[in-house]
Amino acid sequence: MNEGAAPGEGHEALPNQPVLRGENLHKSYLDSDGSELPILKGVDLGVGAGEIVAVVGASGAGKSTLLHLLGGLDRPTVGEIYLAGQALSGLDESELAEVRNQRIGFIFQFHHLLREFTALENIMMPLLIGNVERADARARADELLRAVGLSQRMNHKPPQLSGGERQRVAVARALANDPVVLLADEPSGNLDNQTAEGLHELFFRLREDHQVAVVLVTHNRELADRADRSLRLHDGVLSPVTRPLAGHEAIP
Repeated sequence: MNEGAAPGEGHEALPNQPVLRGENLHKSYLDSDGSELPILKGVDLGVGAGEIVAVVGASGAGKSTLLHLLGGLDRPTVGEIYLAGQALSGLDESELAEVRNQRIGFIFQFHHLLREFTALENIMMPLLIGNVERADARARADELLRAVGLSQRMNHKPPQLSGGERQRVAVARALANDPVVLLADEPSGNLDNQTAEGLHELFFRLREDHQVAVVLVTHNRELADRADRSLRLHDGVLSPVTRPLAGHEAIP
């Protein structure tokens, strides 16, 4: 890391280079009998600014494992991840936590909102953790609630919101610190078709507005087909999916 630079600063990707890149990613775990269980076997992936990439594959193929590596939630057994040109392997746990909060937005199948806080407060949380002044954090959260169409629900707590509304709040929270990339793991997996379609539209609109890179793990064929690229994770490696996916190929 550059001497004197905070994590995520001074490491902007060069023009036409991916803002997120994984090179030769391997990940193995120890099985119950002590043997090595390989999950990823040399994954290469580059994602450009404003690009939406869908990752599909059978359950247990390692899609969530890949997202965790890309987001710095876990470290690869072999390989390197670069975020805006910065190698994550050179960061200690404290620096990596700062990068995750400041540069990466996470959206999960289960929204993981804090039940005791309002929608507005949930969105403010990553900003306050990053030492943003409370008034500025509130203004940013209010701006994002308007962007996802939930200004009228700002003072409602998660149990008072519908499933689709909770996911919209989760998307707004993920955007709070203006991240380089959004990583979404089955973001519409728990939603009915109509609500899911509305959430998908939100992703594409926010991509245009914010030019944020998006990596989506999904079993939704229509969403995968709308992405700029669809990649299948199978036997530990990524390969392009024949398009259009929704027309003739099922996602396991």
